[in-house]
Amino acid sequence: MTPQTTTLWRPTGPEELALVEASGWTAWPPRLPDQPIFYPVLNEDYAVRIARDWNVPASGVGYVTRFEVETAFLTRYPVRQAGGETILELWVPAEELAEFNRHIVGPIKVVREFR
Repeated sequence: MTPQTTTLWRPTGPEELALVEASGWTAWPPRLPDQPIFYPVLNEDYAVRIARDWNVPASGVGYVTRFEVETAFLTRYPVRQAGGETILELWVPAEELAEFNRHIVGPIKVVREFR
């Protein structure tokens, strides 16, 4: 039986995306020492804003990725409102990212690109 999944988005720059590609589009890379939290977001609009408004100025290109995660697994991470009503994200501690990756269903896909 296929598990129920939840769609998440992640705005990312070229360095992180290269590491996702190196994983075969199946996993997010470990966080850097100054990145204690992995932040997937709950809607495409929020991911677009970050990719376009933060990643492009920082690195010349911003990508929006979409991926599915087992819904039952995600219940351990409360939804955080990081600003306005639609600014919703999950906070996954860096030390739990490998386990989070094991609950991704299917490939991580690039759905938007901004330059």
